[in-house]
Order: sequence, then structure tokens, then C-alpha cells
Amino acid sequence: SSGINAEYGGNSVKLKMKYYQEYMKCNKDDSPLYVFDGNYGEHRKKCKFLEDYKVPDYFSEDLFHFVGERRRPPYRWVVFGPKRSGTSVHIDPLGTHAWNALVSGYKRWILFPTHTPRWLLKQKLPDSEAVTWFKYVHPQTSDQNWPEDCKPIECLQGPGEMMFVPGGWWHAVLNVSDTIAVTQNYVSTANFAASWHKTARGRPKLSQKWLRILRERRPDLAKIADETDLSVKLAEQSDSSSNGSTSSSSSSSSSCSTCSSESEGERRKPSRRSGSRKRRSEEKERTRKRYRSRKERD
Repeated sequence: SSGINAEYGGNSVKLKMKYYQEYMKCNKDDSPLYVFDGNYGEHRKKCKFLEDYKVPDYFSEDLFHFVGERRRPPYRWVVFGPKRSGTSVHIDPLGTHAWNALVSGYKRWILFPTHTPRWLLKQKLPDSEAVTWFKYVHPQTSDQNWPEDCKPIECLQGPGEMMFVPGGWWHAVLNVSDTIAVTQNYVSTANFAASWHKTARGRPKLSQKWLRILRERRPDLAKIADETDLSVKLAEQSDSSSNGSTSSSSSSSSSCSTCSSESEGERRKPSRRSGSRKRRSEEKERTRKRYRSRKERD
């Protein structure tokens, strides 16, 4: 009975598997504990699980492997939980794509385009649980006032089926039955430009090591990294970039949610940065007003 990590209110709780199995059978929680075990690959016993599956060919390119298992960001998990558990709306970190292979049970997915405003999805709620988000925010998406260009894609995932989540897409997941799944985040050539931009701004030390190795192993990608302007936010750069390697999903992203620090370039160009910020702020306010006025008319 090895230890597992369960998510509780965003915090990690370690417990033995046999206790969690008992919990799954008899829990009556509104939002039950949800297990994300990201250490199985390094565990002396659990690592044998890696021999039970093979990463699909579609997702086999994994550019973060260049920095090594110890340095790379967390990227693979075995996830399982009872009915009503899940993850609230979010964007995966560092511009990574993700795949999710469901072994058993059923998952309800909802995905939103990258340009969907954060304030529209991350509303003030009693808590941050997935079941709460689906109860209060999800019904609004079918309302006629919901912006047409922010309509979601929804589906029910069943056993043996696989979900692909493009980098930068908002998504939320609710388990509609007891589920077991394997999931992994990765960077490929297709989304390298977006991922590099976010990694260089949010994880500078990691990005420096990554770039040193790419110069030797993938000079084509190192060239893209060298030509990336980190002084502008991702949406601005993607909209003006003519580089064909930028994926369609990342090119329409309107935010860089994992990047909090300013670069020297941003401080050197206050007028360009402030002008872009002002335009985004004005557009956000116009969208808010349209949304509110429609609701008031109804």
C-alpha cells in the first residue's frame, strides 16, 4: 500500500492507497478528494507502471526531455477519483499541450478558446472546486448573452478514449463516475514558440539550460528562441509573427497567465507596452458592457 498524493482544496494530502479505496466507496463529499500521483515514474516499485503503456505516436515528441527528468517541470500523472471530483477551469502551465487517456469511468470535459477573457470564466464563487464551477458558471455558457466567439467545446470521455488539450486552451473536467486515467503534458515543435516564450519569462533558469542543449541538439528551435521578443506578451507577438512554427491555438492566446515578472525589454519600452495594455483594457471593458447590457435587457 504505497503512498499517494490527493488534491484537497489545491493542497497535497498524502495517504495510503488502501485508505483512499475505502474513502472512494463510502464518501459523500460534495467535492471529493482527487488523486494526482506524479511520482510513480521515480518510485522504485510504482515505476513498473511505465511498462504498461506507451505514449501515443501523435504525442511522442517531448522537447522538455532535453533538460532531464530532475530539472523538467512536472509532466505526467496517474489520476483517479470518485464521482463529482475533478478540476476547475484552468490553463495548463508553460504553454504545454496535454493528452489524457481514460482507463475506466466517464469524464465530462469543457474547453474554451484561448482568447476567452479570464474574468468570464474565473468568476467569484463560494469555492474553487470543479463541481461548483460546473454548477454556477457552466449553465451561463448556453445563455444567449454568452459571447459567440467564446462558445465552448464539450464532450463526454469514455473508457479507452483519449482527449487532447491544445496549449493555452481553458478547460475544466468533472468525473461523472469513478475514473482512472493517465495524463501527460508536453512540448512539441508545433507549440515550441509559445512554450518557449512562457518558459523564458516564467522560468528563466530552466530556459537557459534548455536553450544551451537546443543549440546542440535542435539548432532550428534554438534559432526560434533567439528570435523571440520576450518584451511583448504572447498575444502581441503571435499576432504579428510570421513564423510558421507557431501553432494556431497558441497564436490566438490573449494572455500569458504563467508569466508574472517583467523583462528588461518591457521596462525599456513603456510607451508601446502601455498602449497595448490600454487597448486590451478598453476591449475588455467593451465586452463586459455588451455582456451586462444583454443580461439587463433579458
